[in-house]
Amino acid sequence: MSNLFDLLVAGLATGAIYALVAVGFTLLWQTSQTINFAQGEFVMLPAFLMLAAMHAGAPFWLAIILGILLSMVLLGLAFKMLLVDPMMRHGVLPLAIATMALAIGIKEAVKQFFSAEASPFPSIVPTGDISILGHAVSLQSIGVLVLAILAVFGLTALLNRTSLGHQMQAAAQNPTVARIIGVPVERMILLTFLINAFLVALASLLITPIYLAKFSSGEVLGQAAFIAAIVGGFNQVRGAIAGGLLIGVLDNLAASYVSTQYRAAVPLIFLILVILFRPQGLLGRAEERTV
Repeated sequence: MSNLFDLLVAGLATGAIYALVAVGFTLLWQTSQTINFAQGEFVMLPAFLMLAAMHAGAPFWLAIILGILLSMVLLGLAFKMLLVDPMMRHGVLPLAIATMALAIGIKEAVKQFFSAEASPFPSIVPTGDISILGHAVSLQSIGVLVLAILAVFGLTALLNRTSLGHQMQAAAQNPTVARIIGVPVERMILLTFLINAFLVALASLLITPIYLAKFSSGEVLGQAAFIAAIVGGFNQVRGAIAGGLLIGVLDNLAASYVSTQYRAAVPLIFLILVILFRPQGLLGRAEERTV
């Protein structure tokens, strides 16, 4: 029973990070019909930017700030202006292929200029254990879970309780009508890309101390977050959050009770079942498109 409790807490912590990345998938799709298959590499890269800043002599807190700012410039602003905008006029499929190429490029660049070996990364949350209901639980898992939940709640409050959030939702739901009523749609779309860049930088900061900084880590993270977004509902932020938590817990339980060798297969099987019986996702809404 104690082992199950530990697995659930660790799974929720990992799932909360998946949720952050999955929310980015959802936001980009809602506002610009962009599927970013480099999302996993977007999570991997900020950790190396922070490590580079620390190797240059910057203290950890300054490296975090620099890493987040550089991520927002490179993975938000530059990504939109240099790749998404030119490719979008050619359709969703060429853009998806371009993001796949970008993922390979980022991975190989990190491998070439940093290292092919895994590097340790400092944690912003304390290590050690804490007793909860008689169970020893990792402080790192609790800290990661709390910070990720705070970020998700902050984003939800921004979207639902502020004028800026309402404009973002209007731009996502019907950009034509939004323009008519005076919503700066292009600015809202750019803001979405910047928010996604911030979320992946935060996810990188939280998950890298656990799994180390590796050039190949983006593959697993991107796949898990993509599955989470589809399972929860690709057109709903709340679906991405629920999907991330669910996949995180399912992945941890599969590793312990099924097999570490086949742990990745269990979320995929669950994904297939969701697509077969509820293709819009567990919390998603069915969409109709005119063709």
